[in-house]
Amino acid sequence: MLKNSKYYPWLVVALLWVVALLNYLDRQMLSTMREAMLVDIVELQTAEAFGMLMAIFLYIYGFMSPVAGAIADRVNRKWLIVISLFVWSAVTYAMGVVDNYNHLLVLRAIMGVSEALYIPAGLALIADYHTGKTRSLAIGIHMTGLYMGQALGGFGATVAAAHGWHTAFHWFGIAGIIYAVILSFLLYEKKQEPAVIHEGQPTRKVPFLKGLSTLFSMVAFWVILFYFAAPSLPGWATKNWLPTLFADSLNIPMAEAGPLSTITIAASSFVGVIIGGILSDRWVLKNVRGRVYTSAIGLFLTIPSLVLLGMGHTFIAVVGAAVLFGVGFGIFDANNMPILCQFVPNRLRATAYGFMNMVGVFAGAGVTQVLGTLKDEGHFGSGFAMLAVVVAIALILQLATLRPKVIDYVD
Repeated sequence: MLKNSKYYPWLVVALLWVVALLNYLDRQMLSTMREAMLVDIVELQTAEAFGMLMAIFLYIYGFMSPVAGAIADRVNRKWLIVISLFVWSAVTYAMGVVDNYNHLLVLRAIMGVSEALYIPAGLALIADYHTGKTRSLAIGIHMTGLYMGQALGGFGATVAAAHGWHTAFHWFGIAGIIYAVILSFLLYEKKQEPAVIHEGQPTRKVPFLKGLSTLFSMVAFWVILFYFAAPSLPGWATKNWLPTLFADSLNIPMAEAGPLSTITIAASSFVGVIIGGILSDRWVLKNVRGRVYTSAIGLFLTIPSLVLLGMGHTFIAVVGAAVLFGVGFGIFDANNMPILCQFVPNRLRATAYGFMNMVGVFAGAGVTQVLGTLKDEGHFGSGFAMLAVVVAIALILQLATLRPKVIDYVD
């Protein structure tokens, strides 16, 4: 059978790569379509209102992430992934139907719930299929799906300009619905042997409160939460505001700035996760802190790039900074779950990543709104540059405190 093939773990990565692409494409395309949509929805004429539309997704997504992680550790992850994909794709289609700002807010909130269910389940499933020897590379390749979705989301403005913003939402929504049906036939859950005794019976499920107690009693997990949240500030800032920054700094129309910015970040991040995945998988076999060191290299590269993004006004400076940021963030991104796997037992990984996602997304939601206000006040670029300070603090904390003892913590 297909699921018993030695190549199936990599097929899982390929299948979920497409889900990751759709996950980011459907949320990201809105960031480039403001100009097309404000003709029909007048509230979007202010950057603050647009920032709220982006932020409500992040707040709901963040709030749901720990819940989604806990659910993923307790149910069949295949069906959780398939159902969440179907729902957020249907919401994307519905966004092409409405012409009311409040209705858009409601749909973005529903999208936040459905999309939050995917990442903890998807990454935990990949981590179960791949051992320490291929884990960073497998997760890194999966992350390129997110970057590709971000890049294709940049074409939302292009499609909207040619065919109308309603049509753009319709096309991508239908694509996701069709793929959810295909995925239901090809994706399989990774079976695990029961290893936890609860009420006298063996089970793979850790009681929820006991799981929380285990996680939050670990100092390393608190450090991981902060080190994940801090880079999420510029990470989400680039996802939601980089097209606008490109348009302002380079004085080009959004129909050009959208694809240029998202493709630049996606392509460079692709390079970053491949480099970070291969380097980490080899380094950790020689030094148990290899993944931590690899991630630190990535974070370091984002610091000068953020300063250049905020202060640069020439094509070479702005695009070069985006490339450097993408490579650095890709290296960092490829190693988050693998580092988590060195500290957290396999039966709590989705729950743990759910909390990581929550703090990262809440940080991103906050910075999305702050940057919207700064843009209205004329301090947009300096806001980007100041994010480098937060990343530097996270880098120092990470190197000083994260000292794993094993390559893979399995209970």
